[in-house]
Amino acid sequence: MPSSKESATQTLFFDQALLTDGWARNVRLSIRAGRFIAVERDSQLAPDDERHRCALPGMSNLHSHAFQRAMAGLAERRGPSSDSFWTWRDVMYRFVNRITPDGLQAIAALAYIEMLESGFTRVGEFHYLHHDPEGRSYSDPAEMSSAIIAAAGASGIGLTLLPVLYSYSGFGALAPNEGQRRFVSDIDSYARLLDAADQAAKALPNSVVGIAPHSLRAVSPEQLTMLPQLSSGRPVHIHIAEQMREVEDCIVWSGQRPVHWLINHANVDDSWCLIHATHMNAEETVSMARTGATAGLCPITEANLGDGFFPAEAYLAAGGSYGIGSDSNVLIDCSEELRLLEYGQRLAHRGRNVMTRGPERSTGMDIYAGAIHGGARALGSQSGISAGQVADIVSLNLNHPSLAGKTAEYLLDGFIFAAGKNAIDCVWRYGEKKVVGGRHFNREEIAARYIAVLEKLIA
Repeated sequence: MPSSKESATQTLFFDQALLTDGWARNVRLSIRAGRFIAVERDSQLAPDDERHRCALPGMSNLHSHAFQRAMAGLAERRGPSSDSFWTWRDVMYRFVNRITPDGLQAIAALAYIEMLESGFTRVGEFHYLHHDPEGRSYSDPAEMSSAIIAAAGASGIGLTLLPVLYSYSGFGALAPNEGQRRFVSDIDSYARLLDAADQAAKALPNSVVGIAPHSLRAVSPEQLTMLPQLSSGRPVHIHIAEQMREVEDCIVWSGQRPVHWLINHANVDDSWCLIHATHMNAEETVSMARTGATAGLCPITEANLGDGFFPAEAYLAAGGSYGIGSDSNVLIDCSEELRLLEYGQRLAHRGRNVMTRGPERSTGMDIYAGAIHGGARALGSQSGISAGQVADIVSLNLNHPSLAGKTAEYLLDGFIFAAGKNAIDCVWRYGEKKVVGGRHFNREEIAARYIAVLEKLIA
């Protein structure tokens, strides 16, 4: 039988709320068992209503490597030659060897409360840290996955777990190197990992388990053909075309560019999320948009790693879908990802308001709505404030100087381009309030545990 908490109905009243069809005033939201059971417009404040000023739907973070939160600020020293993604990766390989399951849980929990505080209410955890430091499987194949699940439970964030298949070090099924030993699985051990992750994730309400071939350089064509047997309607995520060296190596190996090769050799559809896809030519850009796949864009990390600019203008013109992710978690901030997404396009095109859907439209509104829709679809979840949907809500403090006096049509522009996460007041995930006054309810305990783990890691 459901508990009294699960069967009870709570009501929230917002002076204004962003619903699936736009802004509405005087909105009462009735919530039971983690979902909206009623959304009433033009309502009247009732005595039992909890009142707030402004509601937004929670955002999906479609791409995270939680363990890399502990690396923030540790890879910003120039090496003896020019630095790149590939030199950053060497730092990551050295760092990862010291992380235990308990340490991973502590690191991920801190990352996840920071996500909630910035307006992310679900995370897609692209998880490839599977084995012990010697590369041996744990007795439970999902030992490290269970640490991620426990961290999501402790923070309260929604989780789409994406266990990664990582078998090779380069195109043409090159043998993995020593730095990758904690990641490596063959197709049979990956299937066992996936089964174990499915069982572990049952402990977390509203969780999803997808699949994630790491990249075309880390899986073989034969493995890609086997993955549909494991997917069974799951979300499918893959890194692709992040760096020019990857594009060049793919051409040498196959005679085709990465996105072109993938679309020609896999059944890419709207269940897929192509992470980064930074370096596409015009034909690939249109082809990807037409598949219905979501582009997983991570502007802060892409800037930090020097990846380049995604061809957003052409992709949107072709009807493409996108969402945002925090990837390396060097800085976790939903509004900053959205701001940098638009600003990157302004720098690339030397223009303004590039990602709007038409004249006189709000850029903030369009990129927020686009990322909400694409991110939820990529994570096998739902989005928006409407009856039947999961009750994930972000409230804004309209007394913030950058939001004061603004009408609804300017609120998202003010939030994304001026106020940022400092304007976030409360965050509800699955109907439960996790953030109050901009701070997670369990921040002190989770942060203390993270600090203790980090001090050991970098000693």
